Amino acid sequence: MKQKIIFCILLLLISSVDMTMAKNRKKKKTKKVNRIEQYEEIDNFDFLYENDYNTNVSFATVDDILAQATSLIGARYRSGSKGPYTFDCSGFTSYVYGLNHVSIGSSSREQYARNIPISREEMQPGDLVFFTSPRSGRNVGHVGIIVDVDPINDTFTFIHASTKEGVKISNSTDGYYQRRYVGVRRVEK
Repeated sequence: MKQKIIFCILLLLISSVDMTMAKNRKKKKTKKVNRIEQYEEIDNFDFLYENDYNTNVSFATVDDILAQATSLIGARYRSGSKGPYTFDCSGFTSYVYGLNHVSIGSSSREQYARNIPISREEMQPGDLVFFTSPRSGRNVGHVGIIVDVDPINDTFTFIHASTKEGVKISNSTDGYYQRRYVGVRRVEK
């Protein structure tokens, strides 16, 4: 009889140890699941890049705009044309922004009046840059999109539809554009 009692006690001890171990295994599994869930939530870093250029146009959109604009290099100039194969200056800028569902206005003067004025020191890629033209007098007559800015030398490059060469990239140090610079506008979504 003593042997049976000892045997029963041993069985109880063994089963309680098994139950304790099973509970610990369940706890460990849930901890692993919780860790996985945490990693899945942290894996999205979009919030870091949302306003990298400090503009209302998101980081990815500015890159898209510049990629689409440069893909049109060589397209011919045609007065009053808004694309997709020929452009005038404001037709080019409104077409490129329009591909990204952003309306900036149809003429260079409207684009200048409609978007947010910023100083030359604040300009960034994706901003609109404005110049006078021979026919506009001292008023806005030409527009392009900033591609790159060199704040040390206070220069920039911009892509635009020029009357002689079509869509191309020019530099602010070109005498023609240096003399005719009017201002910069940030596009508002």
